[in-house]
Amino acid sequence: MNVPDTRPAPNTFAALRDQLADAAVAFAGAPGAAGDILAGIVDDVDRALSERLEIFPVCHHSPASGLAMVRRLREKQPSVIYLELCEDMRPLMDELRNCRLPIALQAFATEIEGFPAEWAPLSVVAPITESSAEYQAIAYALDTPGVELVLVDRSTDHVFQWAPETKKQSETPADGEQREDDGLHGGAVGLEIGDLRPRFAELEEHLLHHGKVRHWSEWWDQYVEQPLVDADYDTYRQVMVMIGSLFRRLRRGSTVEDEDRERYMWTRMREHLAANDIDPAQALYVCGAAHAASPVEQFGLAASEPFEISPRSATTWHYGLIPSSHSAIEAQFGLAGGAVSIAAATWAKGLRRGKLQSFQLEGQQGAKKRAKQPPLPAESEAEVTDRLSGFLSRPPVLDPLDEAELLEWSVDIVRLARRNGYLASTADAIAIFETSILLAGLRNRARPTPYDFQDAAVTCLEKDRVPGRRDVRRLCEILLGGDRIGQVGYAALPPLARDVLDRLAPLGLDLSKRTLQRALLDLKANPDLRPCSNLLWLLRRLLPQDALRPIMGSRGLGETSIQESWDIGLGKHQRSLVELGYEGVSVEQVLEQRLRRAVAAPDATAAVALGAVEDALVYLGSVRLADELGHRAVELLAAERTVDDAPVVLRRIRVLLNYFRSTEDGLPAWCERFVTAGYAHYCTLLPTAFAAEETGPGQVAAMLGFLFGMENLALSLGCDHTQLELAVLQSHPEAPAKVALLWAARFQLGLLTMAELRARCDGMLANPLVLPTVPQYVSGFVQAIDPAPALKPFVVELLSKAFGTLPDTVLLPWLPKLITTLKDQAGDLIPGLVREAGRTFPGALPAVDAFVPPWSAEFTTAAPPVAAAPRGPVTELLAAHPAACDALSGLLGIDGGWQEAGPAGNHEVAGLLERFPGTAAALTALLDVPAARS
Repeated sequence: MNVPDTRPAPNTFAALRDQLADAAVAFAGAPGAAGDILAGIVDDVDRALSERLEIFPVCHHSPASGLAMVRRLREKQPSVIYLELCEDMRPLMDELRNCRLPIALQAFATEIEGFPAEWAPLSVVAPITESSAEYQAIAYALDTPGVELVLVDRSTDHVFQWAPETKKQSETPADGEQREDDGLHGGAVGLEIGDLRPRFAELEEHLLHHGKVRHWSEWWDQYVEQPLVDADYDTYRQVMVMIGSLFRRLRRGSTVEDEDRERYMWTRMREHLAANDIDPAQALYVCGAAHAASPVEQFGLAASEPFEISPRSATTWHYGLIPSSHSAIEAQFGLAGGAVSIAAATWAKGLRRGKLQSFQLEGQQGAKKRAKQPPLPAESEAEVTDRLSGFLSRPPVLDPLDEAELLEWSVDIVRLARRNGYLASTADAIAIFETSILLAGLRNRARPTPYDFQDAAVTCLEKDRVPGRRDVRRLCEILLGGDRIGQVGYAALPPLARDVLDRLAPLGLDLSKRTLQRALLDLKANPDLRPCSNLLWLLRRLLPQDALRPIMGSRGLGETSIQESWDIGLGKHQRSLVELGYEGVSVEQVLEQRLRRAVAAPDATAAVALGAVEDALVYLGSVRLADELGHRAVELLAAERTVDDAPVVLRRIRVLLNYFRSTEDGLPAWCERFVTAGYAHYCTLLPTAFAAEETGPGQVAAMLGFLFGMENLALSLGCDHTQLELAVLQSHPEAPAKVALLWAARFQLGLLTMAELRARCDGMLANPLVLPTVPQYVSGFVQAIDPAPALKPFVVELLSKAFGTLPDTVLLPWLPKLITTLKDQAGDLIPGLVREAGRTFPGALPAVDAFVPPWSAEFTTAAPPVAAAPRGPVTELLAAHPAACDALSGLLGIDGGWQEAGPAGNHEVAGLLERFPGTAAALTALLDVPAARS
């Protein structure tokens, strides 16, 4: 095939170079930096166009670039296309035909080596839309026999090797607000072909001000996209290289990464051309416009400077496709809201106006079948002429006003606004039409752009509030093209995602939909749905919370639901499901790996390990894995030096002990080890926890709850009760809440009687200096209800005395503090305290007047009658020799005297047997006992 030579003739741009140099002198008064920049731009254009390998400069998501690509591919019909995209993403290209655009290519790594651990997980995405030039090149290469597609940019591993700060970039959009679908890419690093933005604040501000636009996307659309949409290929190519060169020369900061990427790409292309003996005239190099104006010494096929490519790290990368959307692309790359939708509308209009047929992958979802357009005949060889001079010297050709199109927009936006709750009428449509023309005139435009129409609609329709979920600006974006959301097809999903969809097929739902779907599971009537229920709960544990939401039913240790109801939104969270597939081949394997990593992490705690044990039993039903994680929990508890997680540890170990006691096998060995280790561990740390200021009352209460609640089991396993007594005796807290906890612990151990405890609290209420701290004491006593349940009546008594005896001048100031303290520190124990109060106080109003509090009633208890000591050898011996008993009682401090000896026998029983001997005689005969002698 005869391919035209597009290289410029020598000195093609000499006149333009001289003209720009003279303009710089006239502007600055002398040759200087401005002249050097302008001359350098011309040199960059000359250099790029003189290269034997044709360079196609593009801007990311530019309709002008896409239209120019369609024209050039049909004219040149290259046999090799070199594309600026990570070379290790090449296997993903064939899967694009199974998806609906926009789609993002993704590289993902959870287990990283050679990078800081805090960067994990690593994620890189490269979004692709139908109007992008790269997609047109991909579709042409994949569906045209004999055409090879080669990705030449650095690998995803080198993205993080060469640009470590990239991982720390903020993903907040530069223009516009964050929207609902902006998170489709997550926190991934975005790759784009052709980032054309000045990165020079003063220049960008100057361009926006004089262009009478609000943001960069609007300036680019008006002054670059619209003039180049219908431009010929040579003009497009020269202008794009010129803009790339200008912005590159004005960019502040280091460009080392960009230059290394250019060296990498040219090295790969030279290697491929030499290895396959390819004629450069048959190839096309698609790259960003800034890379087309590269100053590196490796630029071009004739360069001989070597470039050493560093090896990849040991990180294992996973590759896949995730859904993307226009708003997600805008948020990722800092574009104005609606910019990509407007670009898609411009692309569609350019195709219709130029009577072009874009390239489309066969079998693409959501694509219309179209007849293949025959290729254009190859052009004859022609030298490239200077098109820059004419483009820069003449004013842009502005499209005339299309009244029919603008009127249609105005009517449709009013109709759409009504549907979303706005009070709009036909008069508003007329106002929008006229205001759009007015704004375009104020901005020196012959034809209102979509941005002018958007501003006019906001001016005429926006009220003091937004009645629905969408404001007018968002409605305009929907009208002009909408926020198209892509979808990954079933065949392109990883094995795990396909397995999930297959296992949930019995539900009879279309899980590809992005809307919430309700699933009703009657597990008693249809037990075949039990595997679906188990999988839904497992996905609930692994995916974001709003991906699956249970409406009815629960899952816990020993719980089995009879009926369940779910809101399922897997279609909307397809990205999370795809990324889950990078971690394993089944969801069970992924959860097991995550649990193992969680307990093996350097920051793992005993609470985390106990949670992992519970998850292993609830979601996996694996006793083997639970035992393994449980032994790890024992090790972590013994190694801990703080008690911050004591409440969580107590709650989880109680649940696990109750569960294992209800099973046939009983407590496993690791549970027994955990109880004994925890008993010794908390006894050792109890005095320190009481005294440490950073340890709160909740942690101390949890430690006491563990020690007292599991004391019986711990003692049966060999622990020593004396250790707990010594720990309590060695504790000397100062905080009021901890003092109350210490008193409760001593009461529980029998070291403090109820009378003594009541006396201390009565003295506290009578001391004006202590009254301000009473709420904290009360908080401590309330938290002590868990380790010492017998204190519930006493806490009710303490509160009743406080509210009954304290005057309002004292009670009212600390009442708010009491409420907030109880709510923050012991909120979960208040219901039990209220129930105790309900049992203590009368339930009917008439009984209140006669009510006497239990703690106020005086009970007189009569001394129990002393039973007479029976006569016998022992009592007779003690009575005959009383000195030993008297000495022992004196030693023990026991007062008392000797009892009178009782009768030698029971005469009533003997007399009864003598009067009625028949029963005894019958029993003797039955037992075959010889009769006693008289």
